[in-house]
Amino acid sequence: MERGSELSSTFWSTVERGRIWADDPNTGKRRDLGLEEERAFWTWAVVEVLRATGIRIEELLELSHHSLVQYRLPTTGELVPLLQIVPSKTDTERLLLVSPELADVLSAIICRAREATGAVPLVRSYHRRECAWQEPAPLLFQRRIRNEDGAFTDETVRTMLDEALTDTGLTDVTEAPLRYTPHDFRRLFITDAILNGLPPHIVQVIAGHQDINVTLGYKAVYPEEAIQAHLAFLARRRSLRPSEEYRVPTDEEWQEFLGHFERHKVSFGACGRPFGTPCIHEHACVRCPMLWPDPAQRDRLVEIRDNLVTRTAEAEREGWLGEMEGLQVSLAGAEEKLTQLERRPSRVVVDLGIPVSRTPSS
Repeated sequence: MERGSELSSTFWSTVERGRIWADDPNTGKRRDLGLEEERAFWTWAVVEVLRATGIRIEELLELSHHSLVQYRLPTTGELVPLLQIVPSKTDTERLLLVSPELADVLSAIICRAREATGAVPLVRSYHRRECAWQEPAPLLFQRRIRNEDGAFTDETVRTMLDEALTDTGLTDVTEAPLRYTPHDFRRLFITDAILNGLPPHIVQVIAGHQDINVTLGYKAVYPEEAIQAHLAFLARRRSLRPSEEYRVPTDEEWQEFLGHFERHKVSFGACGRPFGTPCIHEHACVRCPMLWPDPAQRDRLVEIRDNLVTRTAEAEREGWLGEMEGLQVSLAGAEEKLTQLERRPSRVVVDLGIPVSRTPSS
């Protein structure tokens, strides 16, 4: 009897106006268990739907009982549940495949929102972007407040997420409480989908992005992932190339390779053509785009340019049309090389003098 009296004095519950109240034995505060259970359920529902779909918060709040549709596969006749997402940013509807886990969550939400008649109540929501009240609809994210059914707002969702994270006591590296926004689950969904092998262009369709670069911008890239992907690429490329290319080169091949770079030096600068490739201009370097002109040879290039101008005028005057075409190509190449030299930043040597130590005055 004494034990029962002790329990009743520290923890008791009663039904008051349809609500369950209890005294917390640790803090002594009176708690509304019904309200806490309701907040816990809807927080769980929001997190699970956002995590499993990657939809935007405005799309989440516009989910209704009519959003659940079915599609029959033409090959097997199997019914596939789909979730219809109404247009938000892109004004384009899209359908998402409902996984078994998401189906359980949606089923729990519908059971929670249904009335005694089995129907989901019709509620009106306020569209912030259009600044207008929407027509009544059987929205999934709704709750009863003061005997009236009302739709969730984005502030309500953010508040529930903040309170849930605060209750967990989790902190970041700076010991500050963790904070998740509804949009963070969208980033997590896209990153997880691509890392698990879903092609980016398919993720783009699921996320409702018009540009695939936006989808890739949402995806978080980790250094380890980039390194492993690069190593895998090198391994695939190496497996496709002949194995003879990876043998130890002979002395003749090595000398030929070194000689290629020694022969890069020409009268006007340096030739940048790749190893093992012939000169496509038959050593007419002034025409070649691979020539890197030497600033020390600027006067020589000017002299060649002036000579080409004179020869072009002579060919035009004498009617040597066949020769004039080649001269014009060489003249354009010489002008381009001089332009390259002018675009390079000039290096100015500044004489700073010789440091002189000063004797401190006594």
